[in-house]
Amino acid sequence: MEVLFMTFKVLILCVVATSFAAQYTDKYDDINLKEIVENKRILLSYANCVLEKGKCSPEGKVLKDHIKDAIETGCEKCTDAQRTGTETMIRHLIKYEPDIWNELATKYDSTGEWRKTYEDEARKYGIL
Repeated sequence: MEVLFMTFKVLILCVVATSFAAQYTDKYDDINLKEIVENKRILLSYANCVLEKGKCSPEGKVLKDHIKDAIETGCEKCTDAQRTGTETMIRHLIKYEPDIWNELATKYDSTGEWRKTYEDEARKYGIL
């Protein structure tokens, strides 16, 4: 019985460890998105980074490294803060920066599959 209990305990620890390992790092979860959307220079810096048109800050590099996967999986590895931030940024780009949105969508969603999903979501909020 004790061996069974220990095995169960180890199994639970493995599942918990795996689920945490599957998430993106939360190192930059407290980034100030309001500052980014209100400052075109900073916004363009991030956009140029992920579009491979410019240098990347450390947090920009992390974003660039994970953006394709996050788009294709509906942000399933995102933390709650990243999921909320992603929704905020997508809504902002669709509404106020359509040129940047179009470039990002073309680069990271060439088939348009995910773009339709995100734009349909934006329509729900009256953004499109």
